[in-house]
Amino acid sequence: MTRSAALALYAALALAALGGCSLRPLYAGGSSGTVATTLGEVTIGPIEGQAGWLMRNKLAERLGAAGSAARARYRLDVTLDDNITAFGIRGDRAATRERRTLRARYQLVDLRTGLTLLDATAGSDAGIDIVSSTYATIAAEQTALEQLSDEVADQIVARLALYASRAAPPQ
Repeated sequence: MTRSAALALYAALALAALGGCSLRPLYAGGSSGTVATTLGEVTIGPIEGQAGWLMRNKLAERLGAAGSAARARYRLDVTLDDNITAFGIRGDRAATRERRTLRARYQLVDLRTGLTLLDATAGSDAGIDIVSSTYATIAAEQTALEQLSDEVADQIVARLALYASRAAPPQ
């Protein structure tokens, strides 16, 4: 058997095996699919503080929920815990590093029944160098918050999409 014939045989076997598994695309159907439609029906409740403002905007970008309160079927309630911890202490007791941690507890609430459909957490952390310039340290803390908000928002939306795909009736 030639090498190209063997490769073709392996490829055909792999495709046949893949067709037999129960994998299916999460966003099947594109913008009119079950997951995208469900995510579009989520409104985001208010979230306290600057970190909350950032998180709400990040979630609205990902869910397409800006101004969609009229067709909302679900509400996403998010509570954030934003913490900065200093460590890496020098001999003069000054910190040289910080860790910024952003944790979110989120709940997906059905607006028709008031039931909590999903109650989960997401989080991430980032290390920050403390430098001699206070401005540079504050800028690094702000940048870390923006990046953490992106990561946590991605985690939340991925979990909501997974919930939507599992809760959808089989097609």
